Amino acid sequence: MAVVSSSALDADIATRLKRDDAGLVPAVIQQHDSGEVLMVGWMDDEALHRTLTTGRVTFWSRSRGEYWRKGDTSGHVQHVRSVALDCDGDTLLVRVDQVGAACHTGARTCFFTDLGAVAGA
Repeated sequence: MAVVSSSALDADIATRLKRDDAGLVPAVIQQHDSGEVLMVGWMDDEALHRTLTTGRVTFWSRSRGEYWRKGDTSGHVQHVRSVALDCDGDTLLVRVDQVGAACHTGARTCFFTDLGAVAGA
């Protein structure tokens, strides 16, 4: 379970977040200049605080139960350009300058699996 620490996160931001039962919100990561959706990760208050104060995206790993920064191992870092909260307060949009691949598979984006034709499209 994520460690929710609203003490480090600005109180105004913390009160606007609608978290899931584990204290997390999804963060959609988007290339700032092209609009390309790169990946989705999870953040708790501390991960968001670190993202806002360091300029590097920090996530909460649900499988490992720890914080991680994209690129610390691979070198494929995400430099934060802006962070926005959606109208419901339950999803973040993080616009970044992606260095290298965003996906752990080595692909530029995690969204490379086409599910085929959509009826009526």
